[in-house]
Amino acid sequence: MATLILLRHGRSTANTEGLLAGRTPGVALDEHGREQAGALPGRLRELPLTAVVSSPLQRCRETVAPLLAARPELRSHIEERITECDYGDWSGRKLAELSGEPLMGTVQQHPSAAAFPGGESMRAMQHRAVEAVREWNARLDAEHDGDAHYLMCSHGDIIKSIVADALGAHLDLFQRISVSPCSVTVIRYTPQRPFLLRLGDTGELASLAPAAPVEEDGEPGPGVPGPTTDEDGQATVGGGA
Repeated sequence: MATLILLRHGRSTANTEGLLAGRTPGVALDEHGREQAGALPGRLRELPLTAVVSSPLQRCRETVAPLLAARPELRSHIEERITECDYGDWSGRKLAELSGEPLMGTVQQHPSAAAFPGGESMRAMQHRAVEAVREWNARLDAEHDGDAHYLMCSHGDIIKSIVADALGAHLDLFQRISVSPCSVTVIRYTPQRPFLLRLGDTGELASLAPAAPVEEDGEPGPGVPGPTTDEDGQATVGGGA
């Protein structure tokens, strides 16, 4: 069962300036974004990561750099299919200016029908991102006896589209999902179905670590919550501890 830790990049200069960055080159983390990235090794220290997969864009690579420096044993990969949506002619423009575009209504209310001028459709964006996740799940699970925990650093719309797919929700509903910069969203993929374990989490993640050995009284070790799924990926009746 692959556990995917989706990380949105830290706050960027485009976020601060209210720009739709898209794939515009040279968009880096701002000072706060660098602080967020610097805190990642501590937030993730309890998790037995097997790999880090990143969008090729600068703001994502800068976000995972402190984690990779702190844990040099981690394998790092660049994945083109989780790069930002190609917003085409909209890239680099002010969001306030774009709010008046007729297409913005479609993007907000019916994104499955939205295609950006000179860019890609949101359906195509979701398709490539979900395809990448499924292939990485299979690859890393095969390498780690079906128990891979890996981090994927990407962008807001990409992460939201992956979450919508995991929940079986139509792409037209994905704008109801919110993920802030440097937040973590965790999905466990089982043979039965995906389970959303965290959404837009900006706090500590120690509780996501594999369960500690059972103590003599039959209870899980300190600080480790009971499971929400059994070994076969079935939902625990009542939701678990």
